Amino acid sequence: MSGRRGCFSPCGFSPRRSRNSTRVQPVAVPLSYESELVPCFEGEQAMGERNPTSWKYTWKITNFTSLTQKKYYSEVFTPGDNAWRILIFPKGNSVECLSIYLDTADSVRLPYGWSRSAHFRLILVDQNNNDYSRIKETEHDFTARESDWGFTSFIPLSELHDSRNGYLVNNTLTVVAEILGPQHPAENTQVAEPPANVPQATPIDTFNTYFTNLEEIINAAQSSPARGGSNTNNQRGALLTSGAPTLDEVEKAKLSLKECLSDIFKLNVKDRLAGAMSTLSIAKSGLSLDQQKSVKVFWANFDEFTSDFLTFEQDNAEFELQKLLKDQMFATMKKNHETHILYKQLLGDLTKEEEELNKKLEEVKSRREKLISDWEILMVESEEAKSGHKGQEKKVAEAEEKKRIAEERMSRSTAAWSNLKMLFG
Repeated sequence: MSGRRGCFSPCGFSPRRSRNSTRVQPVAVPLSYESELVPCFEGEQAMGERNPTSWKYTWKITNFTSLTQKKYYSEVFTPGDNAWRILIFPKGNSVECLSIYLDTADSVRLPYGWSRSAHFRLILVDQNNNDYSRIKETEHDFTARESDWGFTSFIPLSELHDSRNGYLVNNTLTVVAEILGPQHPAENTQVAEPPANVPQATPIDTFNTYFTNLEEIINAAQSSPARGGSNTNNQRGALLTSGAPTLDEVEKAKLSLKECLSDIFKLNVKDRLAGAMSTLSIAKSGLSLDQQKSVKVFWANFDEFTSDFLTFEQDNAEFELQKLLKDQMFATMKKNHETHILYKQLLGDLTKEEEELNKKLEEVKSRREKLISDWEILMVESEEAKSGHKGQEKKVAEAEEKKRIAEERMSRSTAAWSNLKMLFG
């Protein structure tokens, strides 16, 4: 439906997490955006004398239809001591709807076992008429496993991009996150300082401790006796045992009863059993005294008896379901423990490889240090050669000057010699 406020919507509105199997590095926010965090107050006290009752963060994204990434995060905003950000999927998180979530921005820095409760609203602003803005409100306990929460199907993409609606104006989308109530730090965020001179536990120590405890649970579960159902079936079979009919006026009823009693009670034989019991309860002959007594007792309490049987069937089905789920969880624990053993072996291989690489690295460092040392010696020798070269340049200049003077003198002497030789030769 393309109308402005269509009643039909292919998208649901239940809050949920974004279903990220792994927490990937956030995609950069587009350059063209505006954001603002505003505290909200109630009452008549001055703003500086009281704490905000809520916080409202507004994120305006321009050139919205040009976004190409699957998801985008807003800037981090910090009401009180908690860091949040908005997460959106412009083309939907595997649905044909705009997906919007509130995300714990500092989850990777919080300690193991942290949790943070929040009551919040996510608002898609109708920029033409604020009365038509889409508002969704929810509460959630944020944890490391569920660090974001919101609405996968916030609004159908067809309604979002409908020009008759005011959600996209001048290709700008405005999303508001309103954190309701006072803000408290996440629980378990205070990390005690370790005692001096006590080595801190490594992640490997934590893994080994956890999976050792898990192994104890697995062994205890394997050694405990299997628990089955009660012996109600046997008791019920004994209760429903009856002899063969003997007279014509109750033959059909007794045959019907016998067929009904050939197995444990089931819902589809209730009406047939009621008909047989009704006939036999008024029979004057054809039944022994014990049979008559048994029929009357059962018929007088027919609804209660059948209700007991049905309740057993339901409870037994629930028991089988819970047992199946328990077995599935146990199988998961065993599989994870086996994977833990494999990881330990892989870690051992990686440790050996790391030792070999460290040894090779030490050799490379040694060769590097020798190269640096030889290089320094080369530089010293070069500096000596450079200094000697400058000294030699000066000596060469002096020798050249002496040679020039000697050449001039020799030229005069040669001329005088030639003249004397010419006159007296």
